[in-house]
Amino acid sequence: MVASLLRSRIRSTVIAVSLALTSVVALAAYPEKPIRLVVPFAPGGGTDLIARTLAAEMSKDLGQQVIIDNKPGAGTIIGTDSVAKSPADGYNIVIATFAHAVNPSMMPKMPFNTDKAFAPITLVCKGPNILVVRADSPYKSVQDVLTAAKAKPGGLTYASQGNGTSAHLAGEMFDNLAKVSMTHVPYRGAGPAITDLLGGQVDMIFGTAAAVASFVESGKLRPLGLTSPGPANALKGIPEIAQSVPGYAVESWYGLYAPAGTPAPIIARLNAAAKKAAATAAFADRIKTEGLTVISSSPEELDRYVKAEEVRWRKVVKENNIKAD
Repeated sequence: MVASLLRSRIRSTVIAVSLALTSVVALAAYPEKPIRLVVPFAPGGGTDLIARTLAAEMSKDLGQQVIIDNKPGAGTIIGTDSVAKSPADGYNIVIATFAHAVNPSMMPKMPFNTDKAFAPITLVCKGPNILVVRADSPYKSVQDVLTAAKAKPGGLTYASQGNGTSAHLAGEMFDNLAKVSMTHVPYRGAGPAITDLLGGQVDMIFGTAAAVASFVESGKLRPLGLTSPGPANALKGIPEIAQSVPGYAVESWYGLYAPAGTPAPIIARLNAAAKKAAATAAFADRIKTEGLTVISSSPEELDRYVKAEEVRWRKVVKENNIKAD
């Protein structure tokens, strides 16, 4: 009986060692196939453009393609949920934005627990949004918008890439602090929102710099104000909205997450690749006119930043009774 027990223990030990060695070999070989980077917005918006530039540079470092998979809808929940329910093997990641920190306050019945479903990789960059109007708009300043909004409550419209996104809550905060009422028009991504802004269907957007900068540069959109509390070096000449609306401040950010349970060595590999990608000339060129600042944080720093944002915006969501679509 003792011999039998000893043989059983030896067999268990051999199996455990074998599994551990297999895991080590698998991690050492990672990645062995393309990696899916989910963008929870429609193609053509700021998040999509940043993700594509980052993916191209990460592919060079990882030796495998990082393929963009656009999954818009439900305030980023559709795309983000697809990653939350993916295998925790490093082959499915998501680029998260402002909405990631706001959705838990807006959606009491989320299909996943934001704090438990994901493993943070890195905070890539952050920066201000820009309040923009069409080039032929009668509004030439933030004060013009305030005057029109006060004269015609609910008459002015502002687009966003979806409920709970930075463009949406930037408008809500504007309404609150300025004591005006404008009508929010949500879209399934920044691309469709800007298309309708250019077409005259909506009056303005508090768009991410990544989404609207090229249109500002081409003269199709007129910038009225930055949502940041201070100036942005790459966006000189655009005043802060806070100059006209004291206390106003909203920031956009972009971070990478993997499913919870993804092995730490894989997270470290993805973190290193993302940092290297964000430091390239190609990525710098992509964001240089957008007022974004490269952060390239540790996983722990991303986790702390987003949890602080969750606390900050929970109050705004509750006070304004903001609901999901």
